[in-house]
Amino acid sequence: MKSILVSLSGAGKQEDRESLEELKELIKALGGYCLGYITQKKSHPDPKYYVGAGKVEEIRQVAEGTGAETVVFDAFLSPSQAANLEKAIGRRVMDRADLVLEIFSRRVRSKTARLQVELAKLTHELPRLYGRGKELSRLGGGVGTRGPGEQETEIRRRWIKKRIQQIREELEDIRRQRREQRKRRESSGELKVVKVALVGYTNAGKSSLMRALTGREALVADMPFATLDTTTSARFIFPDIKVLVTDTVGFIRKLPPELIESFKATLEEVQEADIILHVIDISDKDWLEKVKVVKEILKDLSAEDKPVIYVFNKADKIVEREEDIRHLTEPAFMEGTSVVISALKGWGLKELLKAVRDKVEELQGAIR
Repeated sequence: MKSILVSLSGAGKQEDRESLEELKELIKALGGYCLGYITQKKSHPDPKYYVGAGKVEEIRQVAEGTGAETVVFDAFLSPSQAANLEKAIGRRVMDRADLVLEIFSRRVRSKTARLQVELAKLTHELPRLYGRGKELSRLGGGVGTRGPGEQETEIRRRWIKKRIQQIREELEDIRRQRREQRKRRESSGELKVVKVALVGYTNAGKSSLMRALTGREALVADMPFATLDTTTSARFIFPDIKVLVTDTVGFIRKLPPELIESFKATLEEVQEADIILHVIDISDKDWLEKVKVVKEILKDLSAEDKPVIYVFNKADKIVEREEDIRHLTEPAFMEGTSVVISALKGWGLKELLKAVRDKVEELQGAIR
């Protein structure tokens, strides 16, 4: 997939550049590559094309000259904008939502995740059906009648609506089952159960930390959204306290609204957590901005007030020895508890477990 990336440049030039670089990584995750960027300085998106009409012609010429197969916009395009752009440029047009949904559809393994992704894709597709039927109907049909294109679109629209309802009912059943499982898990025996959720920007090393904490095998790869399925494992940190550690899907800036809605069954684990481990890639120069993105999503999930431990991961990319961790100053930027670790090397895990234990004692004190 040879692609040209397009974005509007606002006041935050650094943020715009970081967003484009992230988009480039998403394309790479699909096996494609970026031929180049086209940006336009514009304060507000054009309602018809997102970019200006003159810029659309420039994009068309560049795409034709470079042999680009796809033009990817660093935005969420409206259905009419996407249709207008494809018609004007003569190439496949994708936006951020299209890219993320395509990655998710290729990577999912569990039944729950497949349902969630299908729901997101259908929710994304439904409004984009309108208008396509009228173009197709030029193939036939008279005054006051529907052409074959419109008929086909209407059939597809009805099927999508029915399927969306079916998936929502299935996901609600899964949520009910998970709630029952949690109740049984928590009531079994006399052990105190503490639920810990790993959250963080995609590729921060959550799966590596999950494996380091619990010994459970997890897919670890240097790419966005390497793992999409929620996994939970248990660990004893006190003789009488069991900690359930849950890994969740990584976050990105400009996460498609359809995904936040459809992944409630997965992100519910964050809402149910007693403690959140916010995993941060300390070797990423943009880590502070990504922390803000994760905090905003936690706020959307009504989970911003939960006890948080900031886990600065990948310290081995900055220092050569575990004892040098104490010289790293990044935790000073965060309010609350912070721990520096390397999940890959096993550095700092004792300190992390002690921080979790301290939080558990705080929780127990609050309950008493």
